[in-house]
Amino acid sequence: MATKEQRRSAARPAGRGGGLGNGSGHGSDPSQPPRGQWELIAIATPAAGLRAKADGVASVTGMDVSPLSDALAEANAILQPLFGVAEDRLKPEVLARSPAFTGEIEAPDLSVFYRVDVPEDGMAELAARLRQLPHIEAAYVKPPVELANAVAVAHAVQDEGPRLLNDMLPDLVDAPPASPDFTARQGYLGPAPGGIDARYAWTLPGGGGAGVRIIDLEWGWRFGHEDLVQNQGGIVGGTGSTDTNHGTAVLGEISGDRNTFGITGIAPDAPISAVAFSMPSAQAIRLAADRLGPGEIMLLEIHRAGPRFNFTPRADQRGYIGIEWWPDDFAAIRYAASRGVLVVEAAGNGAENLDDAIYGVRPNGFPATWLNPFNRANPQCGAIIVGAGAPPSGTHGRDHGPDRSRLDFSNFGACVDAQGWGREVTTTGYGDLQGGTNPDLWYTDTFSGTSSASPIIVGALACVQGVLRARGRIMLSPARARDLLRSTGSPQQDAPGRPAAQRIGNRPNLRQMIASVSPVPSPWVGVQFRGNVPAGQTRRWFTFNWPAHWHMLWTVVPTTPRPGAPQIKWQVQVERASDGFITYWINITNVSPAACDIEARYAVLGW
Repeated sequence: MATKEQRRSAARPAGRGGGLGNGSGHGSDPSQPPRGQWELIAIATPAAGLRAKADGVASVTGMDVSPLSDALAEANAILQPLFGVAEDRLKPEVLARSPAFTGEIEAPDLSVFYRVDVPEDGMAELAARLRQLPHIEAAYVKPPVELANAVAVAHAVQDEGPRLLNDMLPDLVDAPPASPDFTARQGYLGPAPGGIDARYAWTLPGGGGAGVRIIDLEWGWRFGHEDLVQNQGGIVGGTGSTDTNHGTAVLGEISGDRNTFGITGIAPDAPISAVAFSMPSAQAIRLAADRLGPGEIMLLEIHRAGPRFNFTPRADQRGYIGIEWWPDDFAAIRYAASRGVLVVEAAGNGAENLDDAIYGVRPNGFPATWLNPFNRANPQCGAIIVGAGAPPSGTHGRDHGPDRSRLDFSNFGACVDAQGWGREVTTTGYGDLQGGTNPDLWYTDTFSGTSSASPIIVGALACVQGVLRARGRIMLSPARARDLLRSTGSPQQDAPGRPAAQRIGNRPNLRQMIASVSPVPSPWVGVQFRGNVPAGQTRRWFTFNWPAHWHMLWTVVPTTPRPGAPQIKWQVQVERASDGFITYWINITNVSPAACDIEARYAVLGW
């Protein structure tokens, strides 16, 4: 049998290859993981009525767009709708596909976002020129999205020192004729506080995520793996990369098959598929959102270089942050959330304090209306942000600090909603636990990062949604899911130099989560206000701070008897006062010839 040292010095198999600089991840350097492209994004003013056509740019509002056409022509650049659909079709499509499922988040106008195809070395100059044009509200250059594979900053694995996460090499020894059962090594499936108590969820109807669709967004996957043959939907958007280990590990962690060998996913009954970043990140998010329904889940396993080091990609990924900070990605996630889709987003492996003032500084080229989304007092996109915590000490014979303490590479801050295991995750792929020549038999013991933490949150949410679905209950909305993760779970713990004040949130506890959503709500009814409406007139009342995830019914009745004809009519209008709360405006019209007393009654039907 090859020694550990021999395995690590072995040549990297060809199937491990990835690429730089193109969204598909196919490239000439097989030693590097895939990443996306640099992107130049332009946001048009709505009044411009821009239309990007094959023969140039036009305006349906009659504005002179020749300066824009000239700038594009001189740079040999092409303007294209970012979300892949013509402007005239996109806006009605967004409205049609964003039903009032929760009332939590208004669908954004995606028709004003454009990608500018131009060589990378000309992006900054063209962005500066575009910002001077009256038709353009914003123009900025985005660094490539990357997998969260950061170098550990300080808290290294014993005897190995800091190294790239998820850079494991496969064992050279061939796999046995039948793979052993590795589920005893999946401590995250076990009871809280060490695990999330997935095994308890499985005892309940729907508790394995049955019927809850999930889409993972990254680059490559092995849907032919021996432990990924049930409930696997394949790649439903984009072109997959030849670098498949990371995606395969994510699939196994979430929905690995129920069988007698290998591993078992947290939500093994959940149908899972994938969208590849062979396209701009925001476009991929919208494509995935359109394939999911309310209460279903997408996972964003990416981050990108932030302002800490002037948006410069780095090998150690220091300063990398979650992608919602960029306006187009924010809009795409907000679109998904407006459809009721739960978007789980890796916080990133940049070792960053997301509460730092640097994230409130509007970058050059962002819209004047931009506000820092990491500040929860500002408008939110609705994503659930996940940090990486240490597993229980002694897991696989290693120690990464106190259980549930922040791992040194994990971003942290008030916006981080929950944590998952950021080290020692046993799942499919890589081949360091079981290797050989066939990647469809590979398993790992050491999947790490916010990359391994985020699938744990996805799996936990899928289990809860499956239970609710099996009971005929309304599934969690984005805001309700976030609140549930924050109000339940095993709390974060201190570590030397990494106090719990550096928030990564609680580790999920499915027993608590399911108990919290299990009580069947009886209709809660009452009178909210009373008043008087003069004859033939309309009066308006408003009532505020109603939780956005409550399902409400309003009715208004006259309390002044006057038989023989209708007395009043009313209309309810809804204001999204914040991401968590609703204000209801109730217009009451007296259609009778006499003044009328009224009362407004509410019924909370569920949540």
